[in-house]
Amino acid sequence: MSTITTYRDLEVWKEGVNISTEIYSITQSFPKSEIYGLVSQIRRSAISIPLNIAEGHGRKSTKSYISFLNIARGSINELETCFIIAFNLKYINGKYYNELMDRLNTLSKRLNSLVLSLNKKLVTES
Repeated sequence: MSTITTYRDLEVWKEGVNISTEIYSITQSFPKSEIYGLVSQIRRSAISIPLNIAEGHGRKSTKSYISFLNIARGSINELETCFIIAFNLKYINGKYYNELMDRLNTLSKRLNSLVLSLNKKLVTES
């Protein structure tokens, strides 16, 4: 097991960055009429995932870190909802939609595991 010294060592952060980068590319093909609507919302929710993981990791307390991880999980839910709408509007194909939803589900589970381990740390710190 590798040592975590910065947020950049976290696999959940790396996957969040990968997903966000990919989403910026994918949303370029969305209709121009969506640039200030769905595209903007998708991009903001996607980028919020790794940003909150990074910010939380930089906090001094475990409780605060957990709070930011919970915000990142909420952003995953928001992004999933946006992609359901984009799929319904036929802005993305079914193959990409299914792959992204699987990746977001896996990322959410990994964040849940991280939160659980940090909650255990909180108990031992008390």
